[in-house]
Amino acid sequence: MEETSPITLNGVREVDEKKLVGFCVLCNDTAGYGQEIPKAFMTLERRKDEIKQLVEPVKLIGSFKASETSKEEDGYWVCYEVHDFEEIPERMVSLVVPSQKYGVLNFKGQSSEIYKVYTYLHQWIGENGYNRVPDKWTLEIYSKWTEYEDNVDLCDPIF
Repeated sequence: MEETSPITLNGVREVDEKKLVGFCVLCNDTAGYGQEIPKAFMTLERRKDEIKQLVEPVKLIGSFKASETSKEEDGYWVCYEVHDFEEIPERMVSLVVPSQKYGVLNFKGQSSEIYKVYTYLHQWIGENGYNRVPDKWTLEIYSKWTEYEDNVDLCDPIF
């Protein structure tokens, strides 16, 4: 029996503007994100009924900027996409991610392994004549998220 790869390269995709509502996770060190992001995802999942105008209530979206930008944009944003902002729930935040071109890779596996997969995506981007744009929003679009397994499109901004 042939084993399928947990990684599928999807190439280049234009992603339209996204309006996001959720939580911003901010940690002092990288190790903290590994613990705090899953907690934020679970809290957001429990509170998603409070968010108005959800686009797809099963698709969680993580977003971050790979390079230092501003204090207001620092951290990892755990969100749902909305059609429009309306009555942002208590302790939640909103974020607009402008339309952007991305190098996209699908990963099925444990969230703790996602950071390793970015190396493969970054290599593909360079080998195919694109440049990464680390000061733009990276998106992680989850079609399945649990504590133990994810199905996620990793979208790294390119030009």
